[in-house]
Amino acid sequence: KMDFGNDLDFLDQPEFGEPDFFTKAPIELMGPTLGLDIHQNEADFEEADINEDIGEIKSEGFCFKLAPDECPSEFARSLKHLGPKLADFKHGTTTLAFEYQDGIIVAVDARATQGAFIASNKVRKVIEINEYLLGTMAGGAADCQFWERYLAMQCRIYELRNSEKISIAAASKILADICYSYRGYGLSMGTMVAGSDLKKGAQLFYVDNDATRVRGQLFSVGSGSPFAYGVLDTNYKWDLTTEEAIALGIRAISSATHKDSASGGVVRVYHVNNQGGWTKIHDQLDVNEDHYKFENSKGLRGDGKEGFGKLKL
Repeated sequence: KMDFGNDLDFLDQPEFGEPDFFTKAPIELMGPTLGLDIHQNEADFEEADINEDIGEIKSEGFCFKLAPDECPSEFARSLKHLGPKLADFKHGTTTLAFEYQDGIIVAVDARATQGAFIASNKVRKVIEINEYLLGTMAGGAADCQFWERYLAMQCRIYELRNSEKISIAAASKILADICYSYRGYGLSMGTMVAGSDLKKGAQLFYVDNDATRVRGQLFSVGSGSPFAYGVLDTNYKWDLTTEEAIALGIRAISSATHKDSASGGVVRVYHVNNQGGWTKIHDQLDVNEDHYKFENSKGLRGDGKEGFGKLKL
């Protein structure tokens, strides 16, 4: 350890500001992805005492704390047995996106939960990465927000270096590569990357914490996704008008919020066009009003109790 004393001479030391590493695994897995400037040689890592301090990775202004263990990923997995309740992260949300003839519709709810506790009904689950890229959040809010904002920074750096905007496919690949580097470290992400460029128009990708990356026309992610898929599979078609597509997204989210307790709040809707941009259509539509409006249009009350009085035991 460096002894800085009581003066500011430590500012002139070449070691000041360099990251300290206590295990080889984070260097091999995270270093290449984050572009760390590492001056230590292999022998330095072999001599490090991994039992004395908590490791951390520092890069580009970020600091990542690691578990005080020789293998942080094994430590994270062991928490499921050491403290089941502590490690039992129950995620709940409903997000969806689908392509149609005039672009992509992205619709999300706004509820954040901590187990059975409803933490918020005002969460913004669409991350506005830049003027032509959107990302959705499902899983751990902190993981999704941090890495999608990091993706925004990488997209801007690419644009400055190459004097052109990054493609939608390349942006989703960057996020998938990050997830691959952190596999086994406890990331919780199920995101959709939707965007548009002048070369290929609107495109939709699904990326999750297992580094799965899939190009598709229709996705729904979260605990309420089975209910949203039921509405989408019944009513989706490629030649929808923009008004019909928006109504379908709202209806799918509203239906899911009334069947999944971890989804709720309001509905937010975005439209990604084929000309290299996106528009926020609705910022906060009340899910209760939408649900009962749709049910009443079918001649039902919407409370799920139609016909109960006619039952004979």
